[in-house]
Amino acid sequence: LLIILCIAACDASLAETVFDEGWLRSMFAHKVDARKDAHSNLLSKKETSNLYKIQFHNVKPECMEAYNKMSDEVQRELHRDADYPCEVIGSWNTWYGEQDQAVHLWRYSGGYPALTECLRKLNSNMAYLAFRKERSKMLISRHNQLLLEFSFWNEPVPRSGPNIYELRTYQLVPGTMIEWGNNWARAIKYRQENNEAVGGFFTQIGELYVVHHLWAYKDLQSRQETRNTAWLKEGWDVNVHYTMPLIQKMESRIMIPMEHSPLQ
Repeated sequence: LLIILCIAACDASLAETVFDEGWLRSMFAHKVDARKDAHSNLLSKKETSNLYKIQFHNVKPECMEAYNKMSDEVQRELHRDADYPCEVIGSWNTWYGEQDQAVHLWRYSGGYPALTECLRKLNSNMAYLAFRKERSKMLISRHNQLLLEFSFWNEPVPRSGPNIYELRTYQLVPGTMIEWGNNWARAIKYRQENNEAVGGFFTQIGELYVVHHLWAYKDLQSRQETRNTAWLKEGWDVNVHYTMPLIQKMESRIMIPMEHSPLQ
């Protein structure tokens, strides 16, 4: 009997140890399902291989007029030259937000090879190099990002004006891009009635896990009314509720199109 009790006690102790080790493992080890593809492939348009670049130029206040005029001339010239696989989608001056700022959105038809080809040609274009040198004297700072477009957003196409544009920028918690995309694939339907949705993009190079939503409105009053109307639609509040925890930082710019911008 004593031997049987000892064996039972050992078995119980062993079971307790196994339970404790399993419980401890559950605290520190998590099973992660292997992702079958990069989020860029899951979220971006499959039917196109477009790559976008967004540029932010902070201009010396006294140089803004000259900067806009030079940008107008150079961008028109590039548009007329079919050898360059790039086009400007829109150019703006920030009205509310960062002051004395220019924002340019470019599209490269053909992805990274088109970008490489365009840069190679521009680096041997003496007129463009002279422009870039002169432009550098007008700038305080600049930065850019390479972007892909969300598959569920509108393709940005030229539009007549006058309009104001809002660029809403979201810095997401790393690892949440798929969740953001899943929610906005449903939410975008609530923001289409007034043709305000222009384009939606996410970064590939530059600051990562950054999303840009571009909207167009007739004026600030129209913006307010359009946004208020969205809250009256059943389901919009749910999407906002689930996306807010994904955001680390957000910013809104109200922008005015430059004279040569295809988005007016």
